[in-house]
Amino acid sequence: MANNMVKGLKQSSSTVAIGFVATELAANTFVQASVDLNMSPLDREVFVVTSINLDPLEPDCIAATNTSTSASITTTSQTSVQNLSNANCLATAKLAIRSDAVNAVSFSRMPETPAATLEYLGIIATNDFFVQCIGNGNAGAKAVAGKLYGFRATATADIYAALVQSEVLSA
Repeated sequence: MANNMVKGLKQSSSTVAIGFVATELAANTFVQASVDLNMSPLDREVFVVTSINLDPLEPDCIAATNTSTSASITTTSQTSVQNLSNANCLATAKLAIRSDAVNAVSFSRMPETPAATLEYLGIIATNDFFVQCIGNGNAGAKAVAGKLYGFRATATADIYAALVQSEVLSA
């Protein structure tokens, strides 16, 4: 962790990669998976997110039908796939196919690579994070898989309280 990292946090682990998957139960239905980080609130433990890979399943190519698969990762539970305007959203991804009766064109919108000077993407102060996925116009169920990278850190009491309160109140 760089010296100019948020004061009040002390790195307590090496980099950790956490895999996840969220799969629709039926085509075009919202799904959310909760991923437990097994952090210790008594030790004021937080998770500092340094990178995220999202890999949504490709949408179906159906003539004259627009289809898509959208996904997001958030620090709080949601009722739909989120975008980056949500303070609790850490990353989004979308694959889409626009089709008429004859032609089809695919589009992808994936997480941006953060600037090399950016030390972290976000801090998860509660015990889990959430992965959302939904397909649109597809014949079959879709899913998103991925990895969240980061490290555990301990926070001073005042920083920990502020991080937890901010995360919970902005839900």
